[in-house]
Amino acid sequence: MCRSIKTLRPPVLPEEATEEDIRAAALQYVRKVSGFRAPAAHNREVFDRAVDAITEATAELLSGLEVRGQTARPAG
Repeated sequence: MCRSIKTLRPPVLPEEATEEDIRAAALQYVRKVSGFRAPAAHNREVFDRAVDAITEATAELLSGLEVRGQTARPAG
């Protein structure tokens, strides 16, 4: 159905996660949870809102994580 969601935090990801990386992970999550690779027209709005919300929450999470005693750099 979809590729696996990869870890986006350092040091697992060699460089800082980009906004594109974060959005791709959010899209994969919504696809997996909803069971739709691409939603029907009547579900598009709620699908897109979910991707947006998860993208924002993921960016906030990554920017606030402390890795090995240091605050992770802001994503994107």
